[in-house]
Formats: sequence, C-alpha cells, structure tokens
Amino acid sequence: MITFDLATSRTELEKLRREANAPGFWDDQERARNTMALLSRLEEKVSRYDRAAERVAELEEMNTMGLAEDDPSFEGDIRAGLGQLEKELRAIEDEALLQGELDSSNAIVSLHPGAGGLESQDWAEMLMRMYQRWAESRGFEVDLNDVQPGDGGGIKSATFTVRGRNAYGLMAPEKGVHRLVRISPFDFSKRRHTSFVSLDVIPEIGEDIDIEVDPRDLRIDTYRSSGAGGQHVNVTDSAVRITHVPTGIVVQCQNERSQMSNRTIAMKILKSRLYEIARQEKMKEIQAIRGQRKDIGWGSQIRSYVFHPYQLVKDHRTGVETGNVQAVMDGGIDEFIEEGLRWMKKQEAEPAKGAG
Repeated sequence: MITFDLATSRTELEKLRREANAPGFWDDQERARNTMALLSRLEEKVSRYDRAAERVAELEEMNTMGLAEDDPSFEGDIRAGLGQLEKELRAIEDEALLQGELDSSNAIVSLHPGAGGLESQDWAEMLMRMYQRWAESRGFEVDLNDVQPGDGGGIKSATFTVRGRNAYGLMAPEKGVHRLVRISPFDFSKRRHTSFVSLDVIPEIGEDIDIEVDPRDLRIDTYRSSGAGGQHVNVTDSAVRITHVPTGIVVQCQNERSQMSNRTIAMKILKSRLYEIARQEKMKEIQAIRGQRKDIGWGSQIRSYVFHPYQLVKDHRTGVETGNVQAVMDGGIDEFIEEGLRWMKKQEAEPAKGAG
C-alpha cells in the first residue's frame, strides 16, 4: 500500500519555507541546495493533491447542477473531467512510488542489440523511437548522446539522456532484455524471427554529487562521428571516446558540434556510470547483511513484443499485456511502467520483510 501523509507534508513544507527565508540560509551552499530541492519536491506533491481535490469538488458541483436541472449536457463535461482526474490521481500514485534518492534525476539510457545482426539492430532503433515518443508524451526532452548506425539499417548501439522530473525513476523498470517476435521485413522467405535488445538505465548525477576521477586513469580518443547522413547525429570530427582503464568502462559522445561539449557530456556519463557501480556494490552489501539470495532478474527477458502470428505486448514480471501493439510502439507504455514500479517496490520490500 502506497500512502502519503498530506498533513505532515504541509507541516514539513512550512518548516522548509521558514528555513529558506532565514538569514544566513545560503551561507552553507550545499545544504541550501539540498533544502531547496526538497522544498521543490514537496511543493509539487502537495499542489498535485490540491489540484485533484479541486477537480473532485468541481465534478461534484457539476453533477449536482446536472441532476437539479435535468440537463444531460453536463454528462460530456463530467466524463472529460473524470478522465483528467484519473490522470492526476495516477500521477500522484507515481510520485508516491518514486521515493528513491535519485528517482527525480534525469535518465541516461543505453540500448544494445543482441545477436542477430540487422534484425536486432532494427529492433534497437524501433525501441529508441518508442522511448522518444514516450518521453515526448511526458513533456521530457531527449538528447541523443551517441548513436552507432548499423550495417544496412538499424543501430549497433545508442546512448541518450531523458531530461525531466522523475525521468530516472520512471525509466528504471524498463531495464532488462526486450524481445521481439515478427515476420522479418529483411527475410525474402517471410520467416518468423526473434530478436533481443538489452536496455540499461542509470541516473544522471547532479553537480551536488562529487565523483573523483584520476585523469591518469583515462584514455581519451577523438574520431569522426559515424552519423547516418544527419539522421541521428551531426557528422563532424569532434566525437569523443573516453575509456576508464581501471574498470574498462567506455563512453562516447558525438552529438555536439564542439569537441569540448562532447567531452563534457562524455565525462558526465562516465561519472554517472562510476557512481552507479558504487551504488550497486553498496546495495549488494546491504542485501548480504539481510541474507537475500534471490536474483531479481534484471538481466533476463522482461517483456515480449509479438507482432506475428498474433499481436501482443506482455510484461513477464507484472503480467500486464495489451493487443494494441501499435500504440505501445508509439510510446504508450505508461501502464507497463506504473506496474513495473509497483513490482520493484514489492521486490524491495520482500528482503526487508525477511530480515525482520
């Protein structure tokens, strides 16, 4: 059960406002930034509840007027209002599910096709388009950091940043292997093919998190970007590849025209990856202390997209499914994400329950 204590949140909000207006608040810059970030999050949460409460009051008033005047014209307005209210309530529930330290961060997403050549590369490009459409529907921005075109079509790999509030928290359930079953458009015999693409997502760390990287541990190469005629990236000589020698992590950026801009973005991605490694190691330590041995299966297939012999998209963790494949490929994945968030919460709760 996801709960939100509105009264306590209002009290905390007033406390933070007083603190932000106190003399000397900005003397400690780091503490002030953290306080302002928390203040902003709480204001948004409380205002969401207030907007939903106002919407309920408006609908009740409309319904009363419609019944009193026996006027069926109110029905359409009430139905539209209920649809909007449902969206607002789902946003409130999403917010309640996203309580992690970095859930509100931007998301750095990477797509890597599995074996299968052109088939898997085409599937990777289809998934990239799907997530771009979904991000646009949420009002998020998408920066293509590095896209390696495939041989003859599709993409060999892609890294892009989704920018917007809770982008990482919402994208986190999508991490895993995505499976496609279809009649291949590249097979003249019209046989059915199965393709796999793995998706990885990490939070983009903010300026308030300092990750020290020894310059001696880096190998930095510049090269000409391999853009597909401007379809994905600008073709210039400014692309940058950074290898972190101790871990073997390689990051690339070629979307910006300036070599310095590409290097800055690549370093940000590298630091985010290093931070994520440290965070995962800490989680493993906590799980060992709790005695957890269960593999939560992020590296396994999480969802199947079947185009033939029938049409179905099914999530294997939550059981959510739909036959409207086209809507999903056009970015309609909110239900999968929301149920994925609940599944993740359940996975997190199980080891804690076992430790108790």
